[in-house]
Amino acid sequence: MTTVLVIDDHPIVRQGCRRMLEDAGVERIFEASDAASGYKLCRRHRPDVVIVDLAMQDSGLGGLPLIKRMRTHDTRLRIIVFSMHGDPIIVTRALEAGASGYVLKDTSSEDFLKAFQTVLGGSPYLSHDLAMRVALIHTPARKNPLSGLTPRELQTLSLLAKGKPYGDIANELNVSYKTVVNVSSQLKHKLEVRNLPELIRTAVQLLETAQ
Repeated sequence: MTTVLVIDDHPIVRQGCRRMLEDAGVERIFEASDAASGYKLCRRHRPDVVIVDLAMQDSGLGGLPLIKRMRTHDTRLRIIVFSMHGDPIIVTRALEAGASGYVLKDTSSEDFLKAFQTVLGGSPYLSHDLAMRVALIHTPARKNPLSGLTPRELQTLSLLAKGKPYGDIANELNVSYKTVVNVSSQLKHKLEVRNLPELIRTAVQLLETAQ
C-alpha cells in the first residue's frame, strides 16, 4: 500500500493534494503544516513519497533544509517539491538538496499525477519547461551570479526586484528590518554593486534572465 506525506502550510493545498492522490488510488495520506511536524511524521511512517512546499509559514525557503534532513535520514526517500517558485536556481537547489521531482503549483492535475507516478516508480521528474531552464543555467557559457546566493538572499533579491521596500520585505519574510538590511549588504558585496538602486537594477536584470 502506497503511503504519501504532504507537507504544506496551506490547508487548501493539502486538501487538493489529498483529493488528487485519492483519485489516483492512494489510501494512506498523512499531512503536516510545518517542517518540524513533517519531519516527525516522515520518521514515524516512512512514506513512499513526500510532497513538500519550499516556503512554509514565512520561513523563506525553509523547505530546502527539510529536504536535506529527510534525505539524510533516508537516502531512498522520494521527494516531490510542489511549489510556486519556478526560478531555475531555486529548482536546482531543491534537486541538489535531494528532491526527486519538482512541480509548480499552477500545473494541471494531470501533470501533478504524472510527476507523482514517475517519482513513485523511481525516476526523477521535471516538466520540459523547467528542465530546459535548469539546463540553461548550467551551460558553461553562462556563469549565473545567482548560483552563489543563499535561499534567503534569493528571496530578498526577488522582492527587491518587485520594488518592495525593506519594511515590506521584513514583514513578508517574517524577519527584522535589520536582517533585511544585512542581507541586502551581503547581496551588494556578492553582486559587486555599490548602492541600493544598483542592486535593484541588477536584481531585475538577473531574475529576468533566469526566467
